[in-house]
Amino acid sequence: MTTTLVTGANKGLGKETARLLVQAGHTVWLGARDEERGHAAADELGARFVQLDVTDDASVARALATIEEAGTGLDVLVNNAGIAMRGEGMTEAMDGPSVLSVFDTNAVGVVRVTQAALPLLEQSDAPVVVNVSSALGSFWATHEPSRPASRFVSIVYGASKAAVSMLTVQYARAYPHIRINAVEPGITATELGGGDPGSHPGRDAAESARVVVALATVGPDGPTGTFQEDAGELGW
Repeated sequence: MTTTLVTGANKGLGKETARLLVQAGHTVWLGARDEERGHAAADELGARFVQLDVTDDASVARALATIEEAGTGLDVLVNNAGIAMRGEGMTEAMDGPSVLSVFDTNAVGVVRVTQAALPLLEQSDAPVVVNVSSALGSFWATHEPSRPASRFVSIVYGASKAAVSMLTVQYARAYPHIRINAVEPGITATELGGGDPGSHPGRDAAESARVVVALATVGPDGPTGTFQEDAGELGW
């Protein structure tokens, strides 16, 4: 049985990723900050809930200790939790605390959870890490005229996802026995940044989750240190 931890999984892309992995036969730990919402989502999906705030070292340590004590092991980590801080008119909030909050969740959170998960992942026969990134963090996509990312201004969120890209490359080099990849899930209708998913122009989270799951289910011979999307490998 493959055991997977998905962060930020009580709604949106994380929840749909957890749903598909449960359907694929994984034992899924659904990580969420809010215990009530997290328990509800886990019960709905047939997953296990673990309280997990990626910005809180103690919360992350407790979550991984809970997984270890449960005896399920850990084979796959999906670093999905992410935020975008919006100000007036839904533009990005550019004050210091807001920028720090975005980087703390989107980039530092990846390090916190990955570091805490490594002891369990290294006990797996086929460990995998998936970092949910964005084409807005791709230098190639933001300079390629045919890509939507080249026409969308995202100073803080894009920079935080560029950091996720580099973290992916460096972790893959540091741990060559673990399949570690970044994924661009596509423009998705979620509540990221406080928006209403019902009015968002993106596709349904259930559709975007498929590419995340594809990377979460790679075998020992699968790619590592790459940036992937629906159509295949994406330029950094």
